Amino acid sequence: MKPPPPFIDQALELARHAVGRSEPNPRVGCVIASADDQRVLGTGDTQAVGGAHAEIMALRDAAARRHVVAGATAYVTLEPCSHHGRTGPCCDALIAAGIKKVVASIADPNPLVSGQGFERMRAAGIEVVVGPGAAESRELNIGFFSRMIRKTPWVRMKIAASLDGKTALDNGASQWITSEAARTDGHAWRARASAILTGIGTILEDNPRLDVRSVATPRQPHLVVVDSRLQLPLNANLFTGNRTIYVYAAVPDDAKKTALEERGVTVIYLPGRQTGAPDKVDLTAMLRDLAQREVNEVHVEAGHKLNGSLLREELVDEFLVYLAPKLLGSGNGMASFGPLQQLSDAVPLEFLSAQPVGVDLRVMARVAGRDRF
Repeated sequence: MKPPPPFIDQALELARHAVGRSEPNPRVGCVIASADDQRVLGTGDTQAVGGAHAEIMALRDAAARRHVVAGATAYVTLEPCSHHGRTGPCCDALIAAGIKKVVASIADPNPLVSGQGFERMRAAGIEVVVGPGAAESRELNIGFFSRMIRKTPWVRMKIAASLDGKTALDNGASQWITSEAARTDGHAWRARASAILTGIGTILEDNPRLDVRSVATPRQPHLVVVDSRLQLPLNANLFTGNRTIYVYAAVPDDAKKTALEERGVTVIYLPGRQTGAPDKVDLTAMLRDLAQREVNEVHVEAGHKLNGSLLREELVDEFLVYLAPKLLGSGNGMASFGPLQQLSDAVPLEFLSAQPVGVDLRVMARVAGRDRF
């Protein structure tokens, strides 16, 4: 007897289609297959916020194909939701459709669900199997899991540097250290994030747009600026396009706050009183605030000073580093922190991958143990 088709693998591939679209909801895929001959009856993935979840899309797809799903098996990469949010409970929709078995990769970490979807389906007589594809689903939704469990987003720091670790020359010149291929790849990582984070230093020096342009995207990530003294120019390039902009400040300036709000910016004062730096933004509190604003993944593109501050406060989870095949000698490093007194104080990392992108090398690394939550 040959093994069943890899429906969970197919569902995971569908979930990947939701990257860059489903925020702040998790990226979920669903395949409904007949129990007898294991034909695919319907497929779906999570739509834009407020739209249908993967299970509903799969049921609609099956209906459009005129397939009967009563008695079928649903393969889904995350526990079907059991609460009324922007949409109704998916577990109830599967029950009403007559689904007899659900194979789910992993439980939903949302406290409003967290096993209740499984319980409701079992109570309705549905056989529930949990586990296939769990690691892949969790990794695909690591920002969602982080926000639900740690109450902070997953923080990924992107750095473009020379092989000797320089991100800019002594005079500040940094465009372009890496190739166009690396920059395009970087835009794909921007697109998957909930928000792009930068500092006022980068804005004043480079006046970047910090949006997604080089790849197609159904939505622009939010933009977050750490701007302690509200120095953000009202004519900065970042105002190009229609997206949510958050500016975190420490020193009150009501006139500038009003001017920024007239440009559609949300200004939040979070002075670091508890950290002993009331004239600086409390970065830990900022991440907690972003989580409350439903931000799952933060993509950092900042200078060495803000990078160093985030590292000193142990707020970085992962690194996305593009290394160019060139040496720059003196200049700005990747992050300004330290000096460390002993090697054991170094930030411990785990390499995830190293892959050529054009003439450059993309290195993915994660702070050791940071994903164990």
